[in-house]
Amino acid sequence: MMRSHTILCVDDEALGLQIRKALLEMAGYQVLTALDGKSALALFEENPVDAVLLDYLMPGMNGGQVALAMRRAKPEVPILMHSACVDLPKETAEVVDSTLSKGEGPEMLIHRLQGIIEASQLSMGSRQ
Repeated sequence: MMRSHTILCVDDEALGLQIRKALLEMAGYQVLTALDGKSALALFEENPVDAVLLDYLMPGMNGGQVALAMRRAKPEVPILMHSACVDLPKETAEVVDSTLSKGEGPEMLIHRLQGIIEASQLSMGSRQ
């Protein structure tokens, strides 16, 4: 039996974070949440995470800064930038595995997340 994947979901908007957590749990994922970059990095360091769902526009550290720090710590963990920001800086888009507008529906979010997890597993080979 396969274990469920653990997703770290990061967004400074508490309601949106709760909604995405519920959506991901209904899709079978285990979900850790953080309301800011500093908390996200602590959770990322302390827990095995299979993928990160990361907002860009946050106070303190923006999603690009968080993604860069995560890449340095655990480069193998895929990151999906999920943001309402239509003009992500090029350097941010280059650090993450994929981007998705918050305007896309929940089906697309789950599809994109599954895609980056599968791609990561293929590039790393079998973990078993």
